[in-house]
Amino acid sequence: MTHHDTETRAAPLLSARGVSKTFGSTKALVDASIDLRPGEVCGLLGANGAGKSTLSRIISGHIAPTGGELTLGGKPFAITSTRDAFNSGIALVAQETSLAPDMNVLENIFLPDLARPGRLSFGKLRARATEILLSLGHDHALPLHAEVRTLSAAQRQLVEIAKALALDARLVIFDEPTASLSPTEVDSLFDIMAKLRDDGRALAFVSHRLEEVFAITDRVTILREGTTVAEDVATADLTQNDIIRHMVGKDIGAIYDVRRDGYAMTDAPVFEVKHLKAEPWVRDISFSVRGGEILGLGGLVGAGRSEAAEAIFGLRARQGGEIFVNGTQVHPRRPAEAVRHGLGFVAEDRRAQNIVPDLSVRENLLLAQMGRHKGFGRGFSAVREKMETLIGQLGLPADRLDQSLLNYSGGMQQKIIIARWLLIEPRILILDEPTKGVDIGTRSSIYKLLQEVADAGVAVVVISSDFEELLGICERIVVVSDGFTIADLPKDKLSEEKLTLLAAPRTSTERNTAVLRDLSDAHKGQAFWTLIDGDELICLAAVTHPDGPKTGLEPGQAVRAEDTAIPAALAARNDTFTPDADGIATALIQLKDRRGHDLGWIGLTVQADALPDIDAIKTRVARLTRPEQES
Repeated sequence: MTHHDTETRAAPLLSARGVSKTFGSTKALVDASIDLRPGEVCGLLGANGAGKSTLSRIISGHIAPTGGELTLGGKPFAITSTRDAFNSGIALVAQETSLAPDMNVLENIFLPDLARPGRLSFGKLRARATEILLSLGHDHALPLHAEVRTLSAAQRQLVEIAKALALDARLVIFDEPTASLSPTEVDSLFDIMAKLRDDGRALAFVSHRLEEVFAITDRVTILREGTTVAEDVATADLTQNDIIRHMVGKDIGAIYDVRRDGYAMTDAPVFEVKHLKAEPWVRDISFSVRGGEILGLGGLVGAGRSEAAEAIFGLRARQGGEIFVNGTQVHPRRPAEAVRHGLGFVAEDRRAQNIVPDLSVRENLLLAQMGRHKGFGRGFSAVREKMETLIGQLGLPADRLDQSLLNYSGGMQQKIIIARWLLIEPRILILDEPTKGVDIGTRSSIYKLLQEVADAGVAVVVISSDFEELLGICERIVVVSDGFTIADLPKDKLSEEKLTLLAAPRTSTERNTAVLRDLSDAHKGQAFWTLIDGDELICLAAVTHPDGPKTGLEPGQAVRAEDTAIPAALAARNDTFTPDADGIATALIQLKDRRGHDLGWIGLTVQADALPDIDAIKTRVARLTRPEQES
């Protein structure tokens, strides 16, 4: 929904007109323009390589433009450094945070001040930092004395935002700030952004996720190949297809195509992982995937999914667990051994883990081939024809194969990295965050490619924090939290909301589990926490007293109400006790957060001849969503 109508809009705080930027022979920006107004969030959109980050870095003083003009507050603005930007009230909150990891939160919030002459009062800085975090509604979320290296991705983003406010920034640019955040953390970030907008600040928001653009922006400006092709358009007047058409210059159809009918999966798993352990991140992870299947490994950042993939591929020491390929146990201790067993692995960090910058595109493409073949020949001649076919399929420019891979956009780099593994024709392909930081057009082509790979009989495993992505491309999703497998469910039993609750860290669900334990112990029953969707249930947690009744609900399992011992209670959903067969009765109390989101139901099943005081139970459960009532 548009935040301001046209009549009441403020004059632009910052205006950029005809901005260009050249790096050597590469034209990053040709004719870019944008207006950023107080009290609005403006989305800055474009495909990979369109120039979004370049324009953001020019506005925030990180690089100088080659041409064009900027005005700030209606006056010409010649920006030559980040210090100019700081002094003018412009701050950049980047995807890769620019914090000092060995300094604490307080020092990082006031990092620009530490370089100024004069003495600093840390007492005053501490009071100011507390006031800033209080204004963001997060005064308890950040211990000021904690070293930044110990913080989560969401906490580091919060430090960046607090740093911007400490500068009293009038204009804050958020450059892909959600890339490493969970859905809940994204919600929290958007609350902060809305608060900053309502305080009269101008905000720019760079994102590849169109659902996020519609959730938070008032207007959008779209770049294509360094030129603004749509400027200052109300978000409410656009559809996803309108934005995609502007970004890529054509319709690309549905982002998630339904897999064609008739694709076949093997009856038996091609790849199995049982009780994998690679401490401290991986404690007990199990999953299997059939040939022709796309399996999702879902969870939040830090859940242990990436570390599990590294342990499987021989990049991380394993302390336990078994790995099977086509029913035969294998023991890959190095990546070359994993490759020879038929595994391919596209790691999450393109720059650090996938690209050899000194090698050409052609040499990068052939890297996995070296791990597969011993001896001098390496089998290169045999893959030349396949490489030419793949290059055509992926839309890679065949005449630029001898250039450095760093000359390509992030999306094109990712396609090349995936092509590297397809060249060795793996039986199992594991991809960690395969569309992180790539634009909508590239995402669509990567999804189509993965479907074609699966259609050819390969077992595909996609690790992603983007639950919409997992639901869009996978047949089945295994949920991981805190190093443990939590659930293994078909995608049609799941939604983004259900995945978010299943993936919640154990630390954040411990209060709920403690309440279940208390209820079970006190009333000799089974206490459970479940999601209910029609007559389908997914159990999040359950605690059963040794002498208590059994409901048929097991954590991480999906079940129909009629297949449990308490169908009448599940149909009634009363916060009083509803009797079922076998002399048992169940009360169900719904949980909702402060924004009204459904957090599932807390249930207690007891013997019907000894019903406890329901009001005391309701009071105890109510404290779960209002922790301030805890004594």
